[in-house]
Amino acid sequence: MSEAGNLGPESLGTGKAGAYRVLARKYRPSNFSELIGQEPMVRTLTNAFATGRIAQAWMLTGVRGVGKTTTARILARALNYKTATVDQPSVDLSIPGEHCQAIMEGRHVDVIEMDAASHTGIDDIRDIIDRVRYAPVSARYKVYIIDEVHMLSTQAFNGLLKTLEEPPPHVKFIFATTEIRKVPITVLSRCQRFDLRRIDAGALVGHLSSIAAKEGIAVDDEALAMIARAAEGSARDSLSILDQAIAHGSGTVSAQAVRAMLGLADRARIIDLFEHVMKGDVAAALAEFRAQYDTGADPAAVLTDLAEFNHLVTRLRFVPAAAEDASLSEDERRRGAEFAGTLSVRVLSRTWQMLLKGIPEVQSSNRPVSAGEMVLIRLAHAADLPTLDEALKSLEGATLVQNGAPPRANGAPASSGNGGGASAVAQTRMPASTGGGAQTMRLVETQPTPAAFVPAPEPVAEAPVVPVKSLADIVALADANRDMAFKVLLKRCVRPVRIEPGRLDVTLTDDAPKMLLNDLTAKLRAWTGRNWLVSLSKEEGGQTLAEMETTKRENAFSDAKSDPTVAAILARFPGAKIIDVRIPDVPDVEEAEAEVPVEPAADDDEI
Repeated sequence: MSEAGNLGPESLGTGKAGAYRVLARKYRPSNFSELIGQEPMVRTLTNAFATGRIAQAWMLTGVRGVGKTTTARILARALNYKTATVDQPSVDLSIPGEHCQAIMEGRHVDVIEMDAASHTGIDDIRDIIDRVRYAPVSARYKVYIIDEVHMLSTQAFNGLLKTLEEPPPHVKFIFATTEIRKVPITVLSRCQRFDLRRIDAGALVGHLSSIAAKEGIAVDDEALAMIARAAEGSARDSLSILDQAIAHGSGTVSAQAVRAMLGLADRARIIDLFEHVMKGDVAAALAEFRAQYDTGADPAAVLTDLAEFNHLVTRLRFVPAAAEDASLSEDERRRGAEFAGTLSVRVLSRTWQMLLKGIPEVQSSNRPVSAGEMVLIRLAHAADLPTLDEALKSLEGATLVQNGAPPRANGAPASSGNGGGASAVAQTRMPASTGGGAQTMRLVETQPTPAAFVPAPEPVAEAPVVPVKSLADIVALADANRDMAFKVLLKRCVRPVRIEPGRLDVTLTDDAPKMLLNDLTAKLRAWTGRNWLVSLSKEEGGQTLAEMETTKRENAFSDAKSDPTVAAILARFPGAKIIDVRIPDVPDVEEAEAEVPVEPAADDDEI
């Protein structure tokens, strides 16, 4: 018997005695033709049904509100479609079938819907496994719709695998999830996967407009665009916001009412704020920001809208056809195109990076207005700053002009208004941060300076050549240049073989770094003012300085023990040990050390 005329819970009247149905339920799609924005999936299912290649399980994934559960019910309806003339699965559901209404209302005995968020254990899956062996009561297929399937436990997933791979011919599985990454690959490999896309803002505007017309509600086009943007591709969210806006406006929906309800900023005023920032007018930008805040706009929402408009301008620069987006206002199209033609990509990119950093600061601040104003001040200050490469080219061009040389074409500084020579760079300032990660510089130009009065640069004296006669001299150079790490490597790893002016032959210890000789060559050139040839010799080489110090320390220790005075002291104080030998003057340059430390003893008395 046909159920097309029966009234379910959602078919109750909307009079005083009936329950009000929200728009998201009242206008829920009931067939594939009513789904918006999911044409690839509909095309695939149409071809599969037409050729009889019907899968045993489907996985529907996407963000909230794009129609996963609704699509699952429509698919269950298509699998069990039956009319007086059609008795086979079909995607053409224009004529209500015998089981259609009960399935769409979620009350058909052979279409079992389960919320995995509240049925996560193996016992719930075991119950499904026990029941799949039984044939459907009245429909063609027994269909299991498991919503939020990623919430199932590992044991539940494992228990489902065998049944999912080889289900009885009368059973179909439809899964829905917002977290596809949490679903085991073993389950995904047994399903046909459909990624339901976010719905385009233009399609949402058209959908909302048609629903408003059916409800007899007057809605501004700008209000629809704001609702579509706020929904972020979710049809359910857009209808919920429209429902709220209708209640807020007592039956009419204006842009001002939606803006106040959502705490949004006026899009035209956002463009004005963007213009003030790009001009570097801090006072005007702060005044506009404060005015928007006083009218109820959230500071973080203002900066977010500013970032969206910055992105729109950047996109229009490369894709002019983006202006045809139905969710854009006339001001956004016209003024966005103007900004796209005048602002460089570097400025837009830097502004985007600074806003991405500033928005979380405002959201997490306990003083969001002050934080938002600081972000705008940084943006306005950096708006007219050149990038680092532009600043370097300007500096290079100014230097060439001061020295009497003609500037290069790509680095020429701007000429003064009267054409009399280039401006001299009076100050170079490097901000600590511009928010975008790249450092920039502001070039402050003074009045034009005649070239005749520019003093010539003083000649730079050449670095004196430092004589090096031993490895100890090189160690002393490392010490003088405060390169302590390299000094340690020289003393520990280098064995001298031969040293001459500009030439050094050495051997290395086994633990020497591979690049030590290259580093030694470069550092000698820098420290001595001449080129050096440092080569690895096949001869054995002498002791390293560290080994010489160890030998000297041991000899000093032995000599101290042999000293009659020290021996008398050791005999007078039982348990005393020599822990240090200090030599005040050492004439030998190669072995010069002010102190020769000896490992301390652990005994009670010390000398």
